Amino acid sequence: MNNRSIEFFVGCFVLVGLAAVLYLAIQVGGARFFGSDRYTITARFSSASGVNPGSRVEIAGVRVGTVKEVVLNERFDAIVTLELPNSLELDEDTIASVKTAGLIGDRYINLSPGGGMPMEPGYEIVDTESALDIESLISRFALGGIDEKSE
Repeated sequence: MNNRSIEFFVGCFVLVGLAAVLYLAIQVGGARFFGSDRYTITARFSSASGVNPGSRVEIAGVRVGTVKEVVLNERFDAIVTLELPNSLELDEDTIASVKTAGLIGDRYINLSPGGGMPMEPGYEIVDTESALDIESLISRFALGGIDEKSE
């Protein structure tokens, strides 16, 4: 083999390697170029403590989506944007709850579907349950915030 053919094969190998790295970067990054098979809805919580973009969304213990963003609105409520697959049809009376998983306390959103009218993309869930704040419960007990009735 001469020098030209070796250089040609090495160049082809490098191009295939760069294409593979580019493909993996796009897959890991989750970029979508040809439309989306997902839709977004929002949920309004009084406290979304511990829920971050990328947190999971579950129904009956099965992961069905992810949290896209968490922002504060003008009334100081946490607005959590959920990204769900188009194949998942939820109803307008769906309840969204902040739950805790594991010993470390990872927070996620649990959806409890209802039986009403189907919800449209962009719908805002207002029937929500925030996570139990253990610190405030402990401070109530420690500081005597709970009155006991003596009989």
